Amino acid sequence: MKKKSLGILKIDPYLSDYKADLFLRKENYGKKKEELVGKNGRLSSFANGYNYFGFHKTKAGWVYREWAPAAEQMFLTGDFNDWNTKSHPLTALGNGVWEIELPNKSALKVGQKVQAIVVHNGTELRRIPTYATRVVQDPNTILWCAELEDTLKDYPWTDKGFVPEKTPFIYECHIGMAQEKYGIGTYEEFRTNTLPRIKKQGYNTIQIMAIMEHPYYGSFGYQVSNFFAASSKYGTSEQLKALINTAHELGIAVLLDVVHSHAVNNTNEGLNEFDGTVYQFFHEGEKGNHSAWGTKLFNYGKNEVIHFLLSNLKYWMKVFHFDGFRFDGVTSMLYHDHGLGSAFCNYGMYFSMNTDTEAVTYLQLANELIHQVNPNALTIAEDMSGMPGMCIPIKDGGIGFDYRLSMGVPDLWIKTIKEQTDDEWDMNKLWYELTCRRPKEKTIGYCESHDQALVGDKTIMFRLCDAEMYSAMNKFSGSMIIDRGIALHKMIRLLTASLAGDGYLNFMGNEFGHPEWIDFPREGNGWSYHYCRRQWSLVDNKDLRYVELNDFDKAMVTLLKKDDLLSAPPINRWVHQDDKIIVFTKADYVFAFNFHPTKSFEGYFLPVGNENAGKYKTVLSTDESVFGGFNRTDASVIYDTYNTKANWTGFNCYLPSRSAVVLKKIDK
Repeated sequence: MKKKSLGILKIDPYLSDYKADLFLRKENYGKKKEELVGKNGRLSSFANGYNYFGFHKTKAGWVYREWAPAAEQMFLTGDFNDWNTKSHPLTALGNGVWEIELPNKSALKVGQKVQAIVVHNGTELRRIPTYATRVVQDPNTILWCAELEDTLKDYPWTDKGFVPEKTPFIYECHIGMAQEKYGIGTYEEFRTNTLPRIKKQGYNTIQIMAIMEHPYYGSFGYQVSNFFAASSKYGTSEQLKALINTAHELGIAVLLDVVHSHAVNNTNEGLNEFDGTVYQFFHEGEKGNHSAWGTKLFNYGKNEVIHFLLSNLKYWMKVFHFDGFRFDGVTSMLYHDHGLGSAFCNYGMYFSMNTDTEAVTYLQLANELIHQVNPNALTIAEDMSGMPGMCIPIKDGGIGFDYRLSMGVPDLWIKTIKEQTDDEWDMNKLWYELTCRRPKEKTIGYCESHDQALVGDKTIMFRLCDAEMYSAMNKFSGSMIIDRGIALHKMIRLLTASLAGDGYLNFMGNEFGHPEWIDFPREGNGWSYHYCRRQWSLVDNKDLRYVELNDFDKAMVTLLKKDDLLSAPPINRWVHQDDKIIVFTKADYVFAFNFHPTKSFEGYFLPVGNENAGKYKTVLSTDESVFGGFNRTDASVIYDTYNTKANWTGFNCYLPSRSAVVLKKIDK
């Protein structure tokens, strides 16, 4: 029987040499889905592990169930039985499932601490239940254990009917470092102090890092131990729910930075060797170890693992009302060598023996499940390889994500700022890198995220200004270094936001040029929190120039959201290398950038196209004094288009050096 054509081959004809691989991708997905749910089953009815496994209140008391196929015996211990490791045995139900019911007379109570005891090869192993919803560390013994809570009880949600805005403007954030204090911030502090700032700034989505419990704070949440537990470092599950509920009331969607690409190597508090074997959740041998991260790698071909991970996604959506996910480490999942050292310079590198087809299938299943649970959910892939079809529908041969991160853009800006003088910046390269993307695949553009803020690297503002930020960020310093940094910071953001994606992302504090780097408390810095916080007082101080960057960011986001400009394609492009000029139109707007460090242009011709003839007026200028500029543009001037002898339609506009201006058509 002849196979039907795949939609992805029509979208990108260069993939025709790999159509067998693409058909295999779709077939693998279909076979695995049928294997899991049958011909007509739904993944949303399958991914309910959190309703069965773990601890649940019953009319009689509590029930605890666990999947531990290699266990010879299992027991429940905790402060409810004075940590007796033998008094409460679990019963084997078959297929590796264990259960214990505790009636009222010996029932557990919310707040009590428990551990599972697994007997494997005659050895007692202390373990944290795999579906534990709260995991805490004892301050005296430093041991981790589960703390009982009734996570599935009804929360008084007031967000019924909430739907995320069409175009995401994402504020990437970390609960613990969102406060200015020397310590770990809380869910409640974030809800009351940080959410209002985000709302005021105009962002409509937050992407929260480090929510899933992780034993080492300095891992930034990327070495997860307990997949169903909201980190107790910041407070309780109820407080996280209140944060999300408040965000929804403010019109802000909430994405979870989910880590299904690997898990922490720890055995006492993680999944590793829960039942005494590595292969319960992970691959055995070197295949199960990430050589660069020192973590464990899931076996995506194992149905029980798929059930666990899919149930995890549904749990965060149904129980906590997350609106979607940013999938971390997708490149690592896609390839057996995890993409380490690969340039991905040709299509053949995406379709070879190096591709982990089981991981591809898992990502397809995950995307289908997420959109079944919530059709308005957003999924974002962190993939630096550029795997074809990442954001193409599964039915067309894709993997099914809504967006992919434009990960090459931050590298472009770092390389440009670090290695070139201002007059060496390549306008054509900037244009190409900011606009080049796979056809029909949506991207999230950003010039820097948390990655560029970590110790050992520098944020854009810190790289532009360095030590001068410590002494010259007051409004009366007259520092040329700071003037340059502020001017380029605004231009880089505006160019990136308007060109590099169908959505935009900013990391917490970078909108106002937060100084210094991020360095979590560790032995090497004396366990200091000095660099692991956000100094909001800097932007609140009207005598400092951080407020100028902050106000520009707010104006930029407001403008781009107003007429959904990220959804409009850039046209009528004019790029001039010697003049250091980039001009383009979007809908009824003209964007003009003059990156020249010294040369201003009087009456520079801005082409808009015959279809956009009319009158134009400035609606945003990076050179406004309120944004730290020199007020060299006059917002009251009305520009009228005309036709040149070469039949170009446009108008002449003054473009000051190192500035950008956005003009809007005021008549139609």
